Amino acid sequence: MSPSETRAIVTLSLLAAFVDGDKHERERAEIKRIAEGLSQADGVHLPTLYQDVLMKRVSLAEVGTALTSTESRQLGYEMAVCVCDADGAQSEAERHFLADLRTSLGLDAPTAVQFAEQAEAIVTTPLANTATVAAAAAPSVDNAELDPSILNAAILNGALELLPETLSTMAIIPLQMKLVYRIGKAHGYELDSGHVKDFIATVGVGLTSQYLEQAGRKLLGGLLGKVGGGLLRGLGNQAVSSGMSFATTYALGHVAKRYYAGGRTLSTQMLKEAYASVTKEGQGLQTRYLPAIQEKARTLNPSQILSMVRGA
Repeated sequence: MSPSETRAIVTLSLLAAFVDGDKHERERAEIKRIAEGLSQADGVHLPTLYQDVLMKRVSLAEVGTALTSTESRQLGYEMAVCVCDADGAQSEAERHFLADLRTSLGLDAPTAVQFAEQAEAIVTTPLANTATVAAAAAPSVDNAELDPSILNAAILNGALELLPETLSTMAIIPLQMKLVYRIGKAHGYELDSGHVKDFIATVGVGLTSQYLEQAGRKLLGGLLGKVGGGLLRGLGNQAVSSGMSFATTYALGHVAKRYYAGGRTLSTQMLKEAYASVTKEGQGLQTRYLPAIQEKARTLNPSQILSMVRGA
């Protein structure tokens, strides 16, 4: 894509992030941090785009004119959908925004609606699958099983980060939530999605901002949206990614284990410090496990993303 198309897609993503006007100040700060951190790539200056969106200096109609190909318009719409869905089911304002976006971009309605339904299904998948519900209610903490399950979840999310499909990136957050849920259940806590989201937010991970950072790195690195032979799947192009998904998933798992094993007594500050420390550990381990991440990426079938999230 041209720099102007990339700028337009990032702008659409930022518009989607703020459309419901209900973002916590912490999430806004994270989005600003991401814009500054990714600041300049291929002629795209994210801090400027961020300010343009906050100051309402851009409109859907203006942004849409920069997307000249069917592929770029579809990708812009897909990213906007995923941003709206990142923190859960869409609000009324987000649904109206996406409907206006479909019209503005002149997208084929059935195809666009089908994608939106797929994304919504991923983020609204229940935390407990059938096997979990059928399990004994008594806590069954087995670190010999928990530790490998955390590592496997980190490898899977690291592999999803290497795939070019938007729904692959979308699946990372629900899989992280299910990991926290399983760890809590192993320690005797029956958690709902609200509690899991609160835990993730408390350690310092924003749901919308995390998706924006993951997808933004892919987009600015020229990876997001490529299909078929456009990507040597799972190989190279690691420079596009910071390995962030591996490290954040690894850290969330181990901090959750520490938190629930200790009877949920850790303070907010202790959780944040533990998460920051274990994230660094995960970043160090990511190089060691990169071959496993790449091998996993080769075996993943993007058409089965929803089934994978449901069965996790």
